[in-house]
Amino acid sequence: MPADKPIRPVRSRMAKLFTPPADLVLRQRVIVKFLLHLAIFVSAYHLAFLFRFDFSVPMIYLPVIWGTIPVLLLSKALGFYAFGLFHGWWRYVSIRDILPVAAGCTLGSLIFYGAAFALWPPNQIPRSIYILDWGITLLFVLGFRYMVRAGREALGRQRRVYERRVLIVGAGAAGQMIAREISENVSLGMEQVGFIDDDPAKIGARIHGMKVLGGHARIGDLCEKHQVDEIIIAIPSASPSAVRHIVEHCREVSATFRILPGVGDLIDGKVSVRALRNVDLEDLLGRDPVELDVDLLHRHVTGRTVMVTGAAGSIGSELCRQLARLSPARLLLFEIAESPLFFFEMEMRQKFPTLDLITLIGDVRDRSRVEEVLSAYRPVVIYHAAAYKHVPMMEMHPVEAVKTNVLGTRIVAEAAARHGVERFVLVSTDKAVRPTNVMGATKRVAELVIHNMNGEGKSTVFVAVRFGNVLGSVGSVIPIFRKQLETTGRLTVTHPEASRYFMLILEAAGLILQAGAMGEGGEVFVLDMGEPVKILDLAKNLIRLSGKELGVDAEIVYTGLRPGEKLHEELILEGEDVMRTSHPKVMKLIGSESMPLAWTRRLEELIAAAQAGNRLPVIEKLDALVKGYSPAYEFHGVLARETAADAESDLPRPTIAPPSKSIH
Repeated sequence: MPADKPIRPVRSRMAKLFTPPADLVLRQRVIVKFLLHLAIFVSAYHLAFLFRFDFSVPMIYLPVIWGTIPVLLLSKALGFYAFGLFHGWWRYVSIRDILPVAAGCTLGSLIFYGAAFALWPPNQIPRSIYILDWGITLLFVLGFRYMVRAGREALGRQRRVYERRVLIVGAGAAGQMIAREISENVSLGMEQVGFIDDDPAKIGARIHGMKVLGGHARIGDLCEKHQVDEIIIAIPSASPSAVRHIVEHCREVSATFRILPGVGDLIDGKVSVRALRNVDLEDLLGRDPVELDVDLLHRHVTGRTVMVTGAAGSIGSELCRQLARLSPARLLLFEIAESPLFFFEMEMRQKFPTLDLITLIGDVRDRSRVEEVLSAYRPVVIYHAAAYKHVPMMEMHPVEAVKTNVLGTRIVAEAAARHGVERFVLVSTDKAVRPTNVMGATKRVAELVIHNMNGEGKSTVFVAVRFGNVLGSVGSVIPIFRKQLETTGRLTVTHPEASRYFMLILEAAGLILQAGAMGEGGEVFVLDMGEPVKILDLAKNLIRLSGKELGVDAEIVYTGLRPGEKLHEELILEGEDVMRTSHPKVMKLIGSESMPLAWTRRLEELIAAAQAGNRLPVIEKLDALVKGYSPAYEFHGVLARETAADAESDLPRPTIAPPSKSIH
């Protein structure tokens, strides 16, 4: 024997010898099913004669019965074979099997009738026998299959080890599919206790053997009564407000809860336990899907060159995704952050392989680079999302905030006007309204910059879109809370009454595109942000949705408002008003402040102070330019105590944090 040839164990060879191959097992199963069907055919045929003659069959029919059985068996076998009824798993029989079984019975009876008519004298077999035989055969075949399934399920329930008891919210099609999978898939370790549904017509009814126990208001009582471990929300078509209503009841119990994605996320239409996910804060925000004017967007984007600055950021990247779906001729991704742009480019090329995608490293503060890009690619529309956005960080670095948010905006806007860009859309913020921070003040100046550029013989349409916080964006409160929950369990909230406007990234980007396409020049559009949300409520909801308990697994710590932060945000300034547009979620600002005579000179002075790196003069110039701006440092007396030499630097100043309080 060659040395390199492995010696197979004797036991494995013997096991293989006595293990029948899979195809042999399958053939044996088919043979058994075939013989069972033959027995059913014979039994049904005999019963048909018994029923026809009131269980007293005349002797003259006995030779007829025995003589026609071979033809009967052959006819029925051909009919069932034609519809593949000798194959399949009886344990999965359902109402959908009725039609093929009925078709097989009908074809077999027709073949038998034709053969009997050809081989025997007319009326040898009473005509009612054919009908009785058809009905009894159908009943026996379906009944036997159902008994096999019921028996296997009963045996499986006795052997099954349940890991958790499940209550399904929603007795519609999706809920029924989930219930069926739980019943059939033993490996899930789930035991369903029933359904919850607000439809009065369903309450008390049984669906797939499980009772609809009541409406949403009874979730708490039923979970306690049936010792429920998990709640499954199986209503993919439910609006966010409906989901929020259901989750409010779910919070009353200790059971965990998961949800099916929305209809739009179930791309393949398959509803399965594998599709379930944890309920997220986005589900509770109460933001209904946004309808966009697709025709208007196509007219402005499809087949044209579009540029997005800050393309790898939260808003910029989602703008690019939605623009890509509108089939632009070319999409320019302008970004200063190399690594985020690299990974975002890979994502975009995978999702949109046919799109002409150009990635461009560059700084909006670099005039020559911006001019070079616009000269080379000639974009028709520019969405300017590049900005410094973090309030506390910009309080420490006002010089850099002005360079990017003010000077960067002016450089891109002026280049757009020079190169004949048709439309320039500035992504602004609600923090530009009566700002108490540097970031908001610089964004307000950016709004005024593009407002001041409309007209004067320029063909470019300049508009701004103002909205609040984006839930889940990089650096926003939700990712920070999640990180704190994973590490220390201490969620920091500035103030128990602090509130902010929130919207989803998908919604914000879509409405920016919508508002940008609607503008005629000089407008500031305000997005409908709904009702403000308390940061404290977000923290409590996140703790609960993460399966943790406030005071046990997590705590909330109050840190006090940071420099530049407001207790509540606003969307319009005093003296401004909004008017409705053709889109219900987009409003147009009216009564915007007019440009003072010294506007241009003051703007130049602000930019010069920023380029010189002079911290204190920058804040003073912002105070002079922006109506309603209240510099936080001046109010806290910090800058007033700085020497002239110290004020010439943009290095951050130390701050003393207020004492923190926590709730458990």
